[in-house]
Amino acid sequence: MRIMVNGTFDIIHRGHIELLNYARSLGTFLLVAIDTDKRVKELKGPDRPVNSQEDRKFYLENLRSVDSVRLFGSQEELIEIIKGWQPDIYVKGDDWKKNSPGITEKFCNNVIYYPRVPNYSTTNIITRCSSMDRIEHS
Repeated sequence: MRIMVNGTFDIIHRGHIELLNYARSLGTFLLVAIDTDKRVKELKGPDRPVNSQEDRKFYLENLRSVDSVRLFGSQEELIEIIKGWQPDIYVKGDDWKKNSPGITEKFCNNVIYYPRVPNYSTTNIITRCSSMDRIEHS
């Protein structure tokens, strides 16, 4: 079974690893599609991503659970990847449930929402690091 996940995966953390391990456990091949740097800036602001698309791709490619990584720079490019790949299952974080039905549901009949791992997010990590930096410079 072919499984697909997409996201930014800017600062890899436990929540990402648990999501990817779960997704991979559902099938025989996991494709991860990641946003290009330009798209991340458009979606998350000028200070993001923290890690370049090449680094994010490298980190993901070197995880046991990930079989392949593709970059996409627009929603249309993501749709083309989904259409071309034709995943049997698409795994999304449950924080995307509020946006349903989304594009993944239009092109994959089996979408599974994975529960967010509490207290793990890239935004929380960045906030914590910023707070520590302010404390050190006080």
